[in-house]
Amino acid sequence: MRIIPIGEAECKELLKRVTVGRLGSSLNNQPYVVPICFSFIPEKNCLYLFSTVGQKIKWMRENPKVCLEVDEIASRANWTSVVVNGTYIELREPKFSAERQKALQHLSEYSNWWRTPLAERREQVSDEEIEPVFFRIDVSSISGLQAVMKDNQGC
Repeated sequence: MRIIPIGEAECKELLKRVTVGRLGSSLNNQPYVVPICFSFIPEKNCLYLFSTVGQKIKWMRENPKVCLEVDEIASRANWTSVVVNGTYIELREPKFSAERQKALQHLSEYSNWWRTPLAERREQVSDEEIEPVFFRIDVSSISGLQAVMKDNQGC
């Protein structure tokens, strides 16, 4: 197996296909990584995401420098991984009302998975932190690696 870098165009193609990644943030020299669904918007070079207020949102509000790691794994010897570095931008009302609606539309194209957990959480806890937070990551850099099989090698 060889591990080779892939170009920006290949990285962006992966971001169009895959909709779940791991969001990394940090605060006070402590990293925090969580799985998250996203929608990549190539023409704006950004990602749209959704969450409720919790540790990741609180940390990103304090330190907006974030990364997102995305994989496409066929086997231990056949995978592609992309890392996006960027800046957290919260799509707050009323300034970002139109963009917030676009984010909702893009995220809903893949699924409305988030509506049921949000409703369940609202039933369990009567708390303002249950309100949805739509945000984007403005991409500052993107890189990727791919594992490829050498001839006569298996895994």
